[in-house]
Amino acid sequence: MFNIEDIRKDFPILSRKVNGKPLVYFDNAATSQTPKQVIDCIVAYYSNYNANIHRGVHRLSQEATDAYEHARKTIQRHFNAKYTHEIIFTSGTTHGINLVAHGFSSFLKPDDEIIVSALEHHSNIVPWQMLCEQTGATLKVIPMNEDGELVMSEYIKLLSSHTKLVFVNHISNALGTINPIAHIIEQAHQVGAAVLIDGAQACPHIRPDVQELDVDFYVASAHKMCGPTGVGILYGKESWLNTLPPYQGGGEMIAEVTFEKTTYADLPHKFEAGTPNICGGIAFGAAIDYLNGIGFKSIEAYENDLLDYATQKLLDIKGLKIYGTSKHKTSVISFNLEGIHPYDVGTILDKLGIAVRTGHHCAQPIMDYYKIPGTVRASFAFYNTKSEIDALVEGIKKAQTMLS
Repeated sequence: MFNIEDIRKDFPILSRKVNGKPLVYFDNAATSQTPKQVIDCIVAYYSNYNANIHRGVHRLSQEATDAYEHARKTIQRHFNAKYTHEIIFTSGTTHGINLVAHGFSSFLKPDDEIIVSALEHHSNIVPWQMLCEQTGATLKVIPMNEDGELVMSEYIKLLSSHTKLVFVNHISNALGTINPIAHIIEQAHQVGAAVLIDGAQACPHIRPDVQELDVDFYVASAHKMCGPTGVGILYGKESWLNTLPPYQGGGEMIAEVTFEKTTYADLPHKFEAGTPNICGGIAFGAAIDYLNGIGFKSIEAYENDLLDYATQKLLDIKGLKIYGTSKHKTSVISFNLEGIHPYDVGTILDKLGIAVRTGHHCAQPIMDYYKIPGTVRASFAFYNTKSEIDALVEGIKKAQTMLS
């Protein structure tokens, strides 16, 4: 059963105070908090079997290797990848995106096209702009509407035989919109295009099935999923990962090296040059085990209830406008108070112990669309409560009174 009080006890940071007030942490879309089960996993690694992996014959190296590869297997099962070697450990979502972009630079031509969406994070825009500058390919954009949804009829018009790659986020980090990625993938495949989905914002809330989606690439970050920073994964279909060239050269990713020629290792090591974030990978597996222990259906239902509650409470505040009103969204609310800069609101909320994010959220094209400098973003997780939302509402009202 979903017991919020027991769950909150798993997160030590939730008991601290900020500016003399109980911490209300509503910046989960940036980084989620870490339960003691994952913290204990990190401590255990450095206390008991800290060693390099895949290379040593000694006991510590073997134990670290086993734990690291066990985590890879845990992640494979979680995402339902067909093979364990389709899971590539990265430093995070941005690393995974750049790895794929680098690979496509080898065979894109000037008449080729890449499609992204208007809802993307900068990490999902800049690498493709760089790729187009390098190859001469053209970048096209799926437009959005006032509700913060993609205009799918325009997407269909953008697809052609020239389309080589389609890239969209599963969920918008700035607005919480859940994009229809199954339809996007299906339509792209009809013209022979590959699809990369940014799952950074989706994976904390839902459990994607990469085989059911038939997606070519899927990327995610551990720090959005109750895990540590500095580690993530790239899922890629085996055929695509065998096609793409290595992203970096160095140790681990080689089969044989001479001064005349180097041959590369098999998957997944072909894309994992150098000493990885061993502890991070192991802890990522522990974080996924923790989330699955709660259950993603329970997480989704609880967070949707928080979203509905918060939406109604915030809409009762005169002069408050919510950006991103899709019927299909997750527990993210971006809003502004009329005549007040979002930074000022966030500063006052911080004085009250309430952590929110302000600014353009690395999604400046979205803010340009709405003709605003940014928003206040409150993003909820399964360890948040309605009483914390009530504190947010009172904090917003106080900020409104002070700044009007």
